[in-house]
Amino acid sequence: MKKLLLLTFAVAIAMVGCKQKTETAEVKENDSATVYMTTEITPEALVKIYEALGVKAEGRVAVKISSGEGGNMHYLQPALIGEFVKTVGGTLVECNTAYPGTRMDTESHWKTIREHGFLDVAPFDLMDEEGTMQIPVADTTHIKYDIVGTHLANYDFMVNLAHFKGHAMGGYGGVLKNQSIGVASTAGKYYIHSAGRSSSEWLDDDQDGFLESMAAAAQGVHNYFKAEGRNIIYINVMNNISIDCDCDGNPHAPELKDMGILASTDPVALDQASLDLVYNHKNAEGDDNTALIKRVEEKHGLHTIEHAEKIGLGTRKYKIVSIDK
Repeated sequence: MKKLLLLTFAVAIAMVGCKQKTETAEVKENDSATVYMTTEITPEALVKIYEALGVKAEGRVAVKISSGEGGNMHYLQPALIGEFVKTVGGTLVECNTAYPGTRMDTESHWKTIREHGFLDVAPFDLMDEEGTMQIPVADTTHIKYDIVGTHLANYDFMVNLAHFKGHAMGGYGGVLKNQSIGVASTAGKYYIHSAGRSSSEWLDDDQDGFLESMAAAAQGVHNYFKAEGRNIIYINVMNNISIDCDCDGNPHAPELKDMGILASTDPVALDQASLDLVYNHKNAEGDDNTALIKRVEEKHGLHTIEHAEKIGLGTRKYKIVSIDK
């Protein structure tokens, strides 16, 4: 196993000792971020954990999800998220993909959205179907800007509602991936995957550059929504925890049982807490973390979180607050 900084988890409170190097709007040096958690995965629990954050969704609200590749059934189901989207007065948002499948072009993607039942519970917006725009990134090590859909400008508030699971290229997928690759347009996805070398060609031979570019793009979206009176919050739903992403039309069956829902205003702390739950899980028959940990480490997945903290997006130091009675 590669050398990783693993953090001790407790259901009520968990603290970690990794010192943050820069300041952000929410977390200052030597402070920890709060991550709320419930072990329930229900429509009611999703609303409850949003309310625990104490940050009211206001204005035009985007709820960023993965619409799920055709053939995949692990994505967050409309029956689970519908009441929450209604509560925040939100519009579900997505962007087209950068690989052949059922979501690479707008026409096919809308067909997938309808087939997956999202239009039955909420309005939906493909943010890049009418073009793209560039937003700034603070970390220009690889990418010099983030390429997103023009419709991003239509929203005052974003709920990053991610399905936490494995990922064939990033090792794992949580709020950082959902905000970087997920919010990027097709051109933006090429740009991030290539670590800033191309916005039209698939180049994936610089793994750490790709992971660092994801962190930079996620920070770009975060900063976009923290400026000019906007706001953003983060939720990871830990169910159907396959080693494969919702972008896979034929994903591996989950080997870990469902863990719960976690939420924070700090995306770095949230993804770290979610990964720590996986790493510190006590295995049992039919409930095993081995395959997912192997996937994360093969792809150096923790580096996304490490770099996100390094560039000041958040902190890996957190405390868990259970909202279960």
